[in-house]
Amino acid sequence: MSEITKEIERRRTFAIISHPDAGKTTLTEKFLLYGGAINQAGSVKGKATARHAVSDWMEIEKERGISVTSSVLQFEYGGFCINILDTPGHQDFSEDTYRTLMAADSAVMVIDGSKGVEAQTRKLFKVCVMRHIPIFTFINKMDRDAMDTFELLDDIEKELGIATCPVNWPIGSGKAFKGVYDRSRREVELFSDTQKGTRMGEVQKLSIDTPKLDGILGEEARAKLDEEIELLDGAAAEFDQELVSKGELSPVFFGSALTNFGVETFLRHFLDMTTSPLPRMSDQGEVDPMTETEFSAFVFKIQANMNKAHRDRIAFMRICSGEFTAGMSVYHVQGGKEVRLSQPQQMMASERKMIDKAYGGDIIGIFDPGIFSIGDTLTNAKERYVYEGIPTFAPEHFARVRQMDTMKRKQFVKGINQIAQEGAIQIFQEYNTGMEEIIVGVVGVLQFDVLKYRLENEYNVEILLENLPYEHIRWIENEEIDMDRLSGTSDMKKIKDLKDRPLLLFIHEWSVRMTLERNEGLRLSEFGKS
Repeated sequence: MSEITKEIERRRTFAIISHPDAGKTTLTEKFLLYGGAINQAGSVKGKATARHAVSDWMEIEKERGISVTSSVLQFEYGGFCINILDTPGHQDFSEDTYRTLMAADSAVMVIDGSKGVEAQTRKLFKVCVMRHIPIFTFINKMDRDAMDTFELLDDIEKELGIATCPVNWPIGSGKAFKGVYDRSRREVELFSDTQKGTRMGEVQKLSIDTPKLDGILGEEARAKLDEEIELLDGAAAEFDQELVSKGELSPVFFGSALTNFGVETFLRHFLDMTTSPLPRMSDQGEVDPMTETEFSAFVFKIQANMNKAHRDRIAFMRICSGEFTAGMSVYHVQGGKEVRLSQPQQMMASERKMIDKAYGGDIIGIFDPGIFSIGDTLTNAKERYVYEGIPTFAPEHFARVRQMDTMKRKQFVKGINQIAQEGAIQIFQEYNTGMEEIIVGVVGVLQFDVLKYRLENEYNVEILLENLPYEHIRWIENEEIDMDRLSGTSDMKKIKDLKDRPLLLFIHEWSVRMTLERNEGLRLSEFGKS
């Protein structure tokens, strides 16, 4: 086995998803503590003096205590090289989460034990199910009062349509939380509240059969545990690695990220149950990192101004095969030419580390002079191929954007274009006017706040947003249609995108059907092409 293949084999790349406030960022930090990447856990949000979590880097995230962008973190643990893709927890940023999941081989789903699967997270979790990638569930905050454990599992199965297999089982919750029972080892791991920021808690392990356990747990808790184990062994799905790999069975773990309990157990099991980087589908068939020796990657995210001091654009790419070396030249398929990949770096949130080498499975950031788009393929393979595209979500909310100071037109156009290239917003123009009338479309309304904040803070431009009543957008597939003669409804608006492609906006869904009936041969699509 070559050195490159060995390096690729020890990679694990996963995305971590959750509802806001379920403890995802705290869990991410604890992983980094175990990997020695950071020495002390910071505070995710709270007092102005507290250190913020490493994965939340944008000011607006710190103010609101939510992640609005995906960040990438890498650490070593137990001989593995682990890439964590931290995703926005808010449903208004589900498009960013979807793109991030395209770059991951598995997903860790963090659920608050007192709340179960929360309404606004269904969309995010279903994206995982759609991709058929392995999903691991960490039920967090067991040191607080939690829902009935069987109800929690039932909730996951019903909401997400995926079977669950508890790897361990909680003994009580809140003040009565005693620890977890490891089903395969028939051992109880006892919980003792650790210092919140420390790396390791005291974990005492005892066999389920030891008489000593009765005294520690108490008669009532012991009887309840025995009853639940019996129920579990009779009713729960058996662990099946093949079903886990297909994304049809989710192994479930219980713990508390804040107090560090159950985190390392989870990490060890996770590494045992996941595989090295998976093959990716291209227009020439599957590209397997274990057999394809040439470098290949695709861009899944673009982020401008990650650091005010740098004022740059970073294209994040998932390496799918081969070895990356700093400064190498590769073929940019969509651009049709060779490009030099300069300033390669890995992120610890906003902290950057320049790198010399990376391998299949790794996520790297490359300086982007404005040539890359989301979904682009880069490869050195002799026979060129293109990785399958990343779909554009149809926006659901629209607003007209006006700048307050007309003298800042240049900054305004530059700022709004750069933010649009990142994929967070989509911008359109009135059909018959130029850039004078800009309409912004977003998947979730919180994106409007982020747009306003970023234009003010990064480009020094104040804007006014006027909400528009449209809820449905359609791309026109047959572009030979004469837009001026198109017969629509009174609530229809003609617009075009940045590539001058014609689109239609509607307030009501029935107007879409009516417009199709009135214009023979017209073909409309809900998805745009990148």
